[in-house]
Amino acid sequence: MIDLARTEGNSLLLEVMRGTPKGERLLHCIQCGSCGGSCPNGPDMDYSPRALFALIQAGEREKVLSANTMWVCVSCYACTTRCPQQIPITEILYTLKRISLREGLAKGTDGPALARTFVHYLHNYGRSFEFGLATRFYLFNKPLAMMKMGPLGLKMLSHGRMALLPTRIKNVKQLEAIIQKARELGD
Repeated sequence: MIDLARTEGNSLLLEVMRGTPKGERLLHCIQCGSCGGSCPNGPDMDYSPRALFALIQAGEREKVLSANTMWVCVSCYACTTRCPQQIPITEILYTLKRISLREGLAKGTDGPALARTFVHYLHNYGRSFEFGLATRFYLFNKPLAMMKMGPLGLKMLSHGRMALLPTRIKNVKQLEAIIQKARELGD
C-alpha cells in the first residue's frame, strides 16, 4: 500500500511507485549507498541510484529525468540484490527511462538511440548483433566518432569476438508475439 501522505505534491514519486512492481519500497531507502557501491558503471552516472532516489523524494523531476543514470545502467541487478531494503532499483530505473522518453527529457545521452538500435535487432533477429548495433548506432548518431571505433572493431573481428553477419533465433515470430503481448499488458 502506498503512503499517499509521503507522495503528496510529488507526482514523480507517485508515478515511479505506481509504475514499478513493489515501487513503494522506494520509500524505504535508507541512503546506505550499497547500490552505488555495487554498480560497475557507477562512476559514469550523473547520480548514483541512492542520490537519484533522494532527488525523486525531493521532487526534482527534471534533474532526475534528464540524468544519464538509468541509461548507463547495464541491468546487472547487483544493486537490487545487495539492497538491504529490497528496493527494486533496476526496475525503478526502467520506469524512469519510460517516463524520461515520454516527456522528452532523455537528451544529452546516447541511451535512447542505442536502445532503439538494440530493439531493431531484437525484433528482426531475436538477439543483439554487436557489429550491427555499433555500426548502426554510430552511423546514424555519431558518424565522426565511428572512425575512432574502427581499430577496436578490427581487433575484435580478428580475434573472433564479433561476427560480421547477424544470426536469427528460431521462431523469431514467437518472440515478437511475446513482445506484442507485453506491450498490450503495459498499456
